[in-house]
Amino acid sequence: MPSLPSWDALHPLAVHFPVALLLTAPLLALAALGLPAHRRGLSLGALLVMGLGTAGAFVAVSTGEAAEGRADLVAGAGAVLEEHEEHGEQARNLFAALTVAYAALLWLPGRLRRPLGRGTAAALHLAWLGGWIFGAVLLGETAWLGGRLVHELGVRGMGPLPGG
Repeated sequence: MPSLPSWDALHPLAVHFPVALLLTAPLLALAALGLPAHRRGLSLGALLVMGLGTAGAFVAVSTGEAAEGRADLVAGAGAVLEEHEEHGEQARNLFAALTVAYAALLWLPGRLRRPLGRGTAAALHLAWLGGWIFGAVLLGETAWLGGRLVHELGVRGMGPLPGG
């Protein structure tokens, strides 16, 4: 049976999971708005997918930080790596905030014991969706920079580091 790769070598595997989940979550949230009969289940499903995607983003950033030494060995990768790392941290933080905001949108009306007005609910969901779109663009830029590191500059993620 093959052994598990080291933490730093997991970065290429860890990044795809949160990307897929974070880009899928708003589709569930929109479906919840459009299908009132299934609103509760779809909303909770969206929140679960967001939570898993956000947790995965924390893992992706952590494995990326561990893998930084691999990119440092490649000439010319420093500036792209720095931007990739910055974007990844910003995306992680933004999606964490958006997940908390969505949870508040779901939880707060019940806690206040009065539903949000239809216009207020729509405005809050629209603002949240705008933040999610911004996050998706930031996530796409992060992925593009990661692709540059691998495909243009030749940074590789698997196998032991020299001297390690």
